[in-house]
Amino acid sequence: MSKYKLFLLRHGEGAWNKENRFCSWVDQKLSEDGVKEAQECGRLLKEQGYKFDMVFTSILSRSIQTAWLVLEAMGQEWVPVVKSWRLNERHYGALIGLNRAEMALNHGEEQVKLWRRSYDVTPPPIDESHPYFLEIYNDRRYTTCDLPKENLPRAESLKEVLDRLLPYWNSTVVPEIQRGRTVLISAHGNSCRALLKHLEGISDDDIVSVTLPTGIPVLLELDENLRPVKPRQLLGDQEKIQAAIKKVEDQGKAKTST
Repeated sequence: MSKYKLFLLRHGEGAWNKENRFCSWVDQKLSEDGVKEAQECGRLLKEQGYKFDMVFTSILSRSIQTAWLVLEAMGQEWVPVVKSWRLNERHYGALIGLNRAEMALNHGEEQVKLWRRSYDVTPPPIDESHPYFLEIYNDRRYTTCDLPKENLPRAESLKEVLDRLLPYWNSTVVPEIQRGRTVLISAHGNSCRALLKHLEGISDDDIVSVTLPTGIPVLLELDENLRPVKPRQLLGDQEKIQAAIKKVEDQGKAKTST
């Protein structure tokens, strides 16, 4: 029997989603379409009568901005928003800033799919020669983490995302859910996928084909042990959702100019 409701949300489209580049820990705001996606998501949740007691986000602007826009559209701006780097997007290491379709052309679609979607393959790490290294590691937000800056990731597999996310989930998010609070996690494609893997017991192989489109809320109904009692629900127009999933899956395909 369903005891708790948990909502996961991949942030609205960011500027680099639009350009099909690995954004990761580079701090990008939402695109115009991303703003609309977040507002539409909030309107949908309001129409369906949902009310949040607490929202958790990463410390990246696109995740926070999405949460704000959703709450504003719901008329729930007062709801507490708690931020942690442990909900950040997966760290794509040396791949940050690169275009996925161009990489598929150069390295093959299978290799790009492995880097993007596999469970335990870590991309090459970022180093100080990388054009975005200083922008990330000199950012003041990373002095607020519960780890020294030099111990923060330089690249991550999805497994490593789950490893850094789970302690926060167990210590901070779970107690709120068990108090009966309705929680929204406004995060990223991979932090949400990692959490889904944990909650739904998805296998290492099957997680490769789990795709979350931007700005689409995912409802999980959980029992007292925080295990799902029914399949996850992607809320909204199902035809649009399927088109959005296909768009995400096509990002890693090679595009040749004709």
